[in-house]
Amino acid sequence: MKRAGEYRISDSDLLNTLDNWDNLMDFRVRLIACGGTALTLLKIKDSTKDIDFIVPEENEYDRLMKFLKALNYRDRGGGLAHEDDPNFIYQFWRGNRVFTTDLLDSPLEAGKHILIKKWTHIYLGVLNLIDLIITKMFRGTPVDREDCIAAFATGQVNAEELLEKYSEAGRYDLNPEKVMQNLVYLAEGLSEQQLINDEFYKKVRSSS
Repeated sequence: MKRAGEYRISDSDLLNTLDNWDNLMDFRVRLIACGGTALTLLKIKDSTKDIDFIVPEENEYDRLMKFLKALNYRDRGGGLAHEDDPNFIYQFWRGNRVFTTDLLDSPLEAGKHILIKKWTHIYLGVLNLIDLIITKMFRGTPVDREDCIAAFATGQVNAEELLEKYSEAGRYDLNPEKVMQNLVYLAEGLSEQQLINDEFYKKVRSSS
């Protein structure tokens, strides 16, 4: 799917790229997709503009960077791009950090990610929906809110658990008031879509 002036990648194209990487690898790496990449792999979105992966283990991250540089991926726009496919930038987040957020737990832990596919060398998962919403709404752009509403609309997010985990993570942020206001911003959208009741909406507002 491509909007005017904007290149986007589908889940099948992304999996084909990982197929190619796996065929050339001689080491194992665990990738946890986040952001729009995760939503695309979960088929919540048709495609994504940004390609974002967490590499929780630092030694795996270092080997992956060396491997991709050997394949002529080069630094571009805060990530890596290849001359054969220059419109797509791959960003890799080392450890438990995603965008501007430090996750409280490793995304490799049970329940913290959803398995998408295992190759010979690559293990691909996506961040669980609650942590996905947290990392997106800590940033809190209009696109982030739109994506989080779509994730919530799957019916796979427990609202009370989201509030609890979001509030806990917010206490560790450098600007807890801002990130809690971002949750209110999300709740307003969820309320407009009738995805939460008035009682929960008031609870979110009172927690900010």
